[in-house]
Amino acid sequence: MRLAQHMAVASDRVTATAIEANEFPDLSRAYRVMGVPKIVINDRVEFEGAVPEPQFLEAVLRAVSPAAP
Repeated sequence: MRLAQHMAVASDRVTATAIEANEFPDLSRAYRVMGVPKIVINDRVEFEGAVPEPQFLEAVLRAVSPAAP
Protein backbone atom coordinates (compact mmCIF):
# COMPACT_ATOMS: atom_id res chain seq x y z
CA MET A 1 0.00 0.00 0.00
CA ARG A 2 2.86 2.33 0.75
CA LEU A 3 4.12 2.10 -2.84
CA ALA A 4 0.63 2.80 -4.18
CA GLN A 5 0.37 5.85 -1.94
CA HIS A 6 3.75 7.09 -3.14
CA MET A 7 2.59 6.69 -6.72
CA ALA A 8 -0.58 8.66 -5.92
CA VAL A 9 1.49 11.51 -4.46
CA ALA A 10 3.75 11.54 -7.52
CA SER A 11 0.97 11.54 -10.12
CA ASP A 12 -2.47 13.12 -10.22
CA ARG A 13 -3.52 10.20 -12.47
CA VAL A 14 -3.15 7.73 -9.57
CA THR A 15 -5.32 7.36 -6.49
CA ALA A 16 -4.73 4.95 -3.64
CA THR A 17 -7.10 3.94 -0.87
CA ALA A 18 -6.28 1.64 2.03
CA ILE A 19 -9.17 -0.37 3.42
CA GLU A 20 -9.00 -2.28 6.70
CA ALA A 21 -10.42 -5.69 5.79
CA ASN A 22 -11.77 -6.35 9.29
CA GLU A 23 -13.67 -3.06 9.35
CA PHE A 24 -15.30 -3.54 5.94
CA PRO A 25 -16.39 -7.20 5.70
CA ASP A 26 -18.67 -6.52 2.72
CA LEU A 27 -15.75 -5.20 0.68
CA SER A 28 -13.59 -8.08 1.89
CA ARG A 29 -16.15 -10.56 0.58
CA ALA A 30 -16.70 -8.65 -2.67
CA TYR A 31 -12.97 -8.67 -3.43
CA ARG A 32 -12.43 -12.17 -2.04
CA VAL A 33 -9.76 -11.08 0.45
CA MET A 34 -8.05 -14.19 1.80
CA GLY A 35 -4.78 -12.57 2.81
CA VAL A 36 -3.29 -9.14 3.22
CA PRO A 37 -2.15 -7.04 1.62
CA LYS A 38 -4.67 -7.55 -1.17
CA ILE A 39 -4.03 -5.18 -4.05
CA VAL A 40 -6.76 -4.46 -6.59
CA ILE A 41 -5.97 -2.14 -9.48
CA ASN A 42 -8.87 -0.75 -11.53
CA ASP A 43 -10.86 -3.92 -10.76
CA ARG A 44 -8.75 -5.56 -13.51
CA VAL A 45 -5.55 -6.78 -11.85
CA GLU A 46 -5.27 -8.12 -8.32
CA PHE A 47 -2.82 -10.01 -6.17
CA GLU A 48 -2.20 -10.83 -2.53
CA GLY A 49 0.98 -10.36 -0.59
CA ALA A 50 3.85 -7.97 -0.81
CA VAL A 51 5.61 -7.82 -4.18
CA PRO A 52 8.82 -6.11 -5.27
CA GLU A 53 8.44 -2.65 -6.80
CA PRO A 54 9.16 -3.78 -10.42
CA GLN A 55 6.42 -6.43 -10.19
CA PHE A 56 4.00 -3.91 -8.68
CA LEU A 57 4.71 -1.42 -11.49
CA GLU A 58 4.18 -4.18 -14.06
CA ALA A 59 0.77 -4.93 -12.49
CA VAL A 60 -0.19 -1.24 -12.66
CA LEU A 61 0.78 -1.07 -16.31
CA ARG A 62 -1.23 -4.25 -17.05
CA ALA A 63 -4.26 -2.73 -15.31
CA VAL A 64 -4.23 0.38 -17.48
CA SER A 65 -3.44 -1.45 -20.71
CA PRO A 66 -6.38 -1.76 -23.13
CA ALA A 67 -5.57 -5.48 -23.50
CA ALA A 68 -5.62 -6.22 -19.75
CA PRO A 69 -7.59 -9.32 -18.75
